[in-house]
Amino acid sequence: MLKEVYDEARVCVRCPLSRTRTQVVFGSGNADAGLMFVGEAPGANEDKQGLPFVGQAGKLLDKLLDEIGLARADVFVVNVIKCRPPDNRDPHPNEIESCQGYLRSQVRLIEPTMICTLGNFATKLLRGDTTGISRVRGQEEVRTIGNRAVRLYPLYHPAAALYTPSTLEALRADFERIPALLALGAPEQPHPPELEEQIVDDVPELEDDLPEPEAGSADGQLGLF
Repeated sequence: MLKEVYDEARVCVRCPLSRTRTQVVFGSGNADAGLMFVGEAPGANEDKQGLPFVGQAGKLLDKLLDEIGLARADVFVVNVIKCRPPDNRDPHPNEIESCQGYLRSQVRLIEPTMICTLGNFATKLLRGDTTGISRVRGQEEVRTIGNRAVRLYPLYHPAAALYTPSTLEALRADFERIPALLALGAPEQPHPPELEEQIVDDVPELEDDLPEPEAGSADGQLGLF
């Protein structure tokens, strides 16, 4: 099922980014993972390799995972949008709206217990409001995304922590709580009549609190399903 979504995404032309990308960056990791990370968008390295978080921000993500006893193979990593915006600019609302169906399908099929949103764009989209990451980071909450109730845990984007020691310290402290939050297990799932989609049709206005440059081969993606 996940491969079917990938096959659809890899030829997607829903938005103008399809004309400038090298390849779609669908996501990578353990397709049965209880923990999912959602970033912003592919950068230049990800666009070349077809994998998310392969630059400096990805190396920091790997290091932080290692510090809590996890590896990239234990989690699933995706971005809000699957194609690189030109010059690593911020994603436009219409691009996020066009691409969010793929993210919703990934959450539905992988069924994570917990989703860590990395930075403003992922946090605002999955929370369904415009509150910036600096105000909600490290504050877990239960959210229903599609038909799945998850523990949503907003975090600073690793790229924002690369050159700011205080941000890195905060990110590391928030990462240290992940094992305990995972140990809580899945939150109570909604009954079918109560299902509500909180990946909203109207994408909230996205305003940066921190600069978030993001550093991310299709064959590698296929081998993970």
